[in-house]
Amino acid sequence: MTTTTIERRGTRTIAGRLARLVAVAAAAAMLAACSVADKLADVGHAPSLSAIENPTAAPGYRPVSMPMPEPEPPVYNSNALWRTGARAFFRDQRAARVGDILTVRVSISDSAKISNATARSRTANDSVSVNGAAGLETLINKLMPADAEASALVDTTTSGSASGSGSVDRSESIVTNVAAVVTQVLPNGNMVIEGRQEVRVNFEKRELIVAGIVRPEDIGSDNMIDSEKIAEARIAYGGKGQITDMQQPRYGSQVLDILLPF
Repeated sequence: MTTTTIERRGTRTIAGRLARLVAVAAAAAMLAACSVADKLADVGHAPSLSAIENPTAAPGYRPVSMPMPEPEPPVYNSNALWRTGARAFFRDQRAARVGDILTVRVSISDSAKISNATARSRTANDSVSVNGAAGLETLINKLMPADAEASALVDTTTSGSASGSGSVDRSESIVTNVAAVVTQVLPNGNMVIEGRQEVRVNFEKRELIVAGIVRPEDIGSDNMIDSEKIAEARIAYGGKGQITDMQQPRYGSQVLDILLPF
């Protein structure tokens, strides 16, 4: 491979990277322009609430597929009022079918405090010499430079050290209730739920999203379930409005934070 070919490939690589950076910057600029246009349209108006839609019709919705146990054949008892598998003598009013509603009691109180410190050092000394080798040491002295000796062929000393420290101190707390809809019933009876709640106070909109998989046995008699009993739980709590906008960096700063390598 010639030097000219290497230079051409290097030039193409740099040009390709520049083209990608330009494309990313253009896409970010378009998204920023659309967002700015939406915000300009909301000037003087409160943030609009989202329309009530079918969660399964959302663009990013995907049915959940989980490992299922082997199906068990139903057992019928003749001349018996008790139905096998029923949790009450009368009809159960808790959510059990697609479209049913249950209340999720969201209670998150999470705190973590971690502090780590590490220190490491190493020192090594190596020495190689030839003091006697059946007279061959004199030949070695002739082959080596004038100021070199066979008794000190190799003498190395290495040392290294490393230290690091890190700490984490965070605290989160969310306590609220949100109604969720059963969007899917898995073959083993577990249910996939999804709930969304939007609250607007003046010019600030708060949104709470809850999704996951629940067991019918974990639903209380009041048709409520605690958030810690939701498997694959996805809980999001955020906002949109004037206060949220003031807490976020400007679009130019966000783009520069992504593109700048230092």
